Order: sequence, then structure tokens, then C-alpha cells
Amino acid sequence: MGGCSRRQTCRLGASLAVVVISTLGSTAAAQESQAAAAEAPASAAGGVSAEQMAKANNPLADMNALNLQDSWVPTVNGAPDDHSNTMYVRPVVVSGKQIIRATIPISTTPLGNGTYASGLGDINVFDAIKVTGEGATTDLAVGPLLVLPTAASDALGQGKWQAGAAGVAIHSMPGGSVLGALVTYQASFAGDENRSATSILAAQPIVTLSMGGGYYFRSSATWVFDLEQHRALVPFGAGVGRVFKGLGGVVNVFIEPQYTVYARGAGQPALQLYTGVNLQWGK
Repeated sequence: MGGCSRRQTCRLGASLAVVVISTLGSTAAAQESQAAAAEAPASAAGGVSAEQMAKANNPLADMNALNLQDSWVPTVNGAPDDHSNTMYVRPVVVSGKQIIRATIPISTTPLGNGTYASGLGDINVFDAIKVTGEGATTDLAVGPLLVLPTAASDALGQGKWQAGAAGVAIHSMPGGSVLGALVTYQASFAGDENRSATSILAAQPIVTLSMGGGYYFRSSATWVFDLEQHRALVPFGAGVGRVFKGLGGVVNVFIEPQYTVYARGAGQPALQLYTGVNLQWGK
């Protein structure tokens, strides 16, 4: 069952959701008073500039970061009594034109008959290298991707070493809004011979629209296409977030329900609740 129980994993996700919801609502009155003084550019963005607002939602920002994100699946297609939860720990390190991001998942997933597996999943690392110059309105980056078979049990990972590539395009708009996409591809090249080969394409459209006062609308659900197993998941997300200064840097909290609009294959989520607390500091 791994080193983390189902109850502990779900508590982590629930705690993160409570922090996000509390932070989003804790200073609503203060934000109303700031909006009245919107003549100052920084106060119009809730204490952060439009540039900081954009960087908070830009995976290619020249900022080191620690992102704590959670995806809770309250119901699964074909198995309404099952649920799952994954906490993602995502450190980001910037070095020159390189943006190196690791994803460390801690998951709880159903096994059937009311039983669950919990623990560490497969760790994913990519190195996105910027190909655009400093100050470009649209940032482009490409680079290698590696998946390590670190899962605590078969149910939590794919048992394969995988390699591939990541590509990111981000366009910053006036006022701190952002449009873009993150696309990755990974395929197995070694690992457990008794496990199926992998070939997975993932695309994450990224839309964040500034609403003033540090708040923004967001949509960032990831589409996943398992080309080897002929499975697909296409969700649509619509949520809200808030960016503000704190902890010696910039803090970004958000909550985003994601509804499945197309799914192929058993065990796909019908609904996901995606929450996060992202922390950014100067490199």
C-alpha cells in the first residue's frame, strides 16, 4: 500500500483545498477597498503588478517555485462509489534559459471491491529550454522529459522508464492575463517486462484572465491520450484564483472544478476538483 495511507493522502488534499478556499475569501472586503483606489497599477492587481500577475501563471517565468497542487476525483465513470486523489509536489528551478520542473505525485487510487492503494507515484521531470529572447510577448520553450518508475505499487505507476519531450507556448496579455499551452509526449524504453508499453500524449491549454484585485479566472484542464491503450480523457475546467505577495515572494492560490466532456476507456474521472498553492521567488 506504500508509505502513505488512503486517509493521509485524502487529508493532504482536503487540507490544501481548505487553505485555498480560506485564502480566496479571507480578504474580500480588503480587495473591495483596494479596487476603489485602482488608479495605482499595483493595487489594481491586489498588491502585485501586472507583470507579477502574469508570471504567477506562466510555467516559463524566470522564477524559482514550489507548487503544491491536488486533484480530487469524487466519482469515476462506471464506478460511482470509487474515488481517487493525487497530491502533486512540483519544484521549479530556473537556470539561464532552462526551466526544470519535477512532478512528485502522492496518490490514492481504487483497486476495486472497496480497496485502495496509496503512496508515491512515478516521478516526472522535464527541462524546458527557452528559444525566445528576453522580453518577448510570446515565450516558447522545448526540451527533454524523463519519467522514473518510482511508484510504491503497480497501481500507482506504469513500471516503465519513459522518455519524451515537452513544449510550452505562453502569450502574455495586458493586465496580467495569459494564454498558452503545455504539451508533452512520453514513451517507454525500459522497465518491467511484464508491464504494458506506454505512449502518452498530454496537452494542457492554459487560460488565465485577470479580473482585478489580484483575482483571475482560470481554465487549465489537461487532456490525456494514451495511444498504446487507446484511452482518452478530455476535461474542461473553469475556476478562480488569487495572486498576492507573501512568504518573501509571490503566492498564487486557486480552485478549479474540471468536468469531463469526453472519455474513452474504463475508470476515467467524471469530475475533478483541482486546487493549488504556488509559491514563486526570484532566481
